[in-house]
Amino acid sequence: MALLVHFAIGLVFGLGLVVAGMSDPGKVLDFLDVAAIASGNWDASLAFVMAGAIAVALPGYRLVLRRRAPLLAERFQLPTASDIDAKVVVGPAIFGVGWGLAGICPGPAFALLATGGAAAWLFAAAMFAGMAAARGLAARRG
Repeated sequence: MALLVHFAIGLVFGLGLVVAGMSDPGKVLDFLDVAAIASGNWDASLAFVMAGAIAVALPGYRLVLRRRAPLLAERFQLPTASDIDAKVVVGPAIFGVGWGLAGICPGPAFALLATGGAAAWLFAAAMFAGMAAARGLAARRG
């Protein structure tokens, strides 16, 4: 049952990304091009998508975290660390640079794989290679 619920949640998430335009690298790059603000060519539509996501997620988290446990697990799995180290800075920086260069991030990349486009497959391969490299580095560090 849990697997079916997870599949449904992923499907709704992926469809939301497609409908919102987050799976269109050109649209994402138009949003990330802050230099276009001065010329009036900046595409601010994804800011509304993000604001809508926050408007739904914030009260959702507040409601869910009032429960003793999630519906499909024994306990919540929330981060406990609060220190800022190199992993917290470098990881998101690499993510941001990749997103800014390609206009694709991991969620939309999976949605794009359904289109069969070469760029999506190349991005996914690079993403998995990066994940493997990160795991390898983490294993070396102990």
